[in-house]
Parts: sequence; C-alpha cells; structure tokens
Amino acid sequence: MLRYAIAAATLALMLPSSQSFAITSKAKMETCKFGADDQKLQGVARNKFMKKCMANKDDPRGPAVAAPPPAAAIKPPPPPQH
Repeated sequence: MLRYAIAAATLALMLPSSQSFAITSKAKMETCKFGADDQKLQGVARNKFMKKCMANKDDPRGPAVAAPPPAAAIKPPPPPQH
C-alpha cells in the first residue's frame, strides 16, 4: 500500500513539470503544413489556411449548423398520379 502512495506522489510531482502537454509553435507549424499539404492547398488558399491554423484560436467544432425544420413544417410529397 505504501508503494502505491509513493508512486502517486511521485507522479503528482512530475506531472506539472512535463513538457509533453505544451505545444510549441514549431510543432503547430508542422501540423498546419501537414493539413495544407493534405488538402493540396496552394497560393492564396494555402496562406489563408495557414494564417487561420496558426492563430491561437481553438475551435475544433467548426461553425454552427442551422437546426433542421420541425417535422410538421415538412410538406409530404404528393401522391403518385395514375
């Protein structure tokens, strides 16, 4: 039991000093370049993507999507004519 307490205390002391959670600008640049290359972006589109990617904004969800209309508002198709 004592060894678990020692292991937990050691982990708690080492965790805040770990650099693995911090992203450097170099690593972010590599990620953005990979994304631009993957999308085969060139010229103005690539520059726009890189600028947006390198910004310190973190929005992984993307833009909001409009809610679908309620079921009552959807008009059913007319019956087939024979």
